Amino acid sequence: MAISDINEYAHLTDADVEALGAELDMLRREIESSLGERDRRYLRRTIYAQRGLEVLGRLALLGSHRRPLWLLGTGALSVAKIIENMELGHNVMHGQWDWMNDPEVHSTTWEWDMVCASPHWKHSHNFIHHKYTNVVGMDHDVGYKILRVTRDEPWEPRRAFQPLFNVMLAATFEWGIGLHDLELKEVIAGRKPMEKARPEIKLFARKIARQVGKDYVLFPALSGPNFVHTLTANLTANFIRNLWAYVVIFCGHFPDGAEKFTIATLDDETSGQWYLRQMLGSANFEAGPALAFMSGNLCYQIEHHLYPDLPSNRLAEISVRVRELCEKYDLPYNTGSLSMQYLRTLRTINKLALPDGLLIATSDDAPETASEHRFDGLPKRGGGLKTALAQVRERRRARRSRRAAAR
Repeated sequence: MAISDINEYAHLTDADVEALGAELDMLRREIESSLGERDRRYLRRTIYAQRGLEVLGRLALLGSHRRPLWLLGTGALSVAKIIENMELGHNVMHGQWDWMNDPEVHSTTWEWDMVCASPHWKHSHNFIHHKYTNVVGMDHDVGYKILRVTRDEPWEPRRAFQPLFNVMLAATFEWGIGLHDLELKEVIAGRKPMEKARPEIKLFARKIARQVGKDYVLFPALSGPNFVHTLTANLTANFIRNLWAYVVIFCGHFPDGAEKFTIATLDDETSGQWYLRQMLGSANFEAGPALAFMSGNLCYQIEHHLYPDLPSNRLAEISVRVRELCEKYDLPYNTGSLSMQYLRTLRTINKLALPDGLLIATSDDAPETASEHRFDGLPKRGGGLKTALAQVRERRRARRSRRAAAR
């Protein structure tokens, strides 16, 4: 089962949790009060760099029959699309730059360069996902209704194909995100009224027409005899952007230790408990400045979930303080290399394609699924969650040693 009592799981008292929340509130106020010109310069430079790369890519593709120009154009366009998607679109629509009161970079006006309509994404992501983060049955981003990433979801025969579904989702990620909020399955089943679905479907169709027309008709046509070469370049750039966005998002949400929660955790949830749920339900990956920028600073997914509307360029400095708080309250800080976090995610996806009867770990103590019962039977040594998890690992090693000795 997922976590039902977050305080008990974290080995923190009510007073501890509220003290943690107060410190995180104080950190928010500190960052908000320091926002200013250097943040504006960062955003403007990002926009200029992204637009420059897109112009370079489009111009190079006018000569896309030449392989070097095809490679240059495709590469520049791929990077431009990644920056627009990750560091601009995602973050602007989170309201991270609304404090500037600039209509060009405001969450209510930005429309990004992908098939998902911004109102649909802001509802499914900003509201549903960030409010109900990793609450099974409430947060539809837990597996995106396609993948089983926790044993709290029962196994079904179709799950056997989820390694294939995972590859398909990675390649077509923008389409998966675009369809996510439409809930077409609910419409077909009659659980979502057509009166509500019809305008959403029309908006999605208009966005598809705009994106497909731009990338696969207009710009290829402008390259004249190089139509096919430019078309394949645009397809490749979108594929690269989709694959990169998929990797970054999955590494922030589904590695080992990104915990899941039951609906019971929402009952009378305090601000401190909300913060704690964000910290335990997210994961980071290690990145230098370039990798952080290309990930939209979502290598700091824990900090982003704590403060989704604070500018992304501040997450690196926030992470230092969050690490200190984790040490202070004896909480784990879930991070690792990008490759390791993705391999752990991939292991979960492939493993949970199997029926539970073929799995070894229990539903209360598995890398991808845990509850407060994983600590049953442990000696009371004091300390917080980080210490308790170390005790669990010690218990597992002792059990393996006993089994090996018995053989």
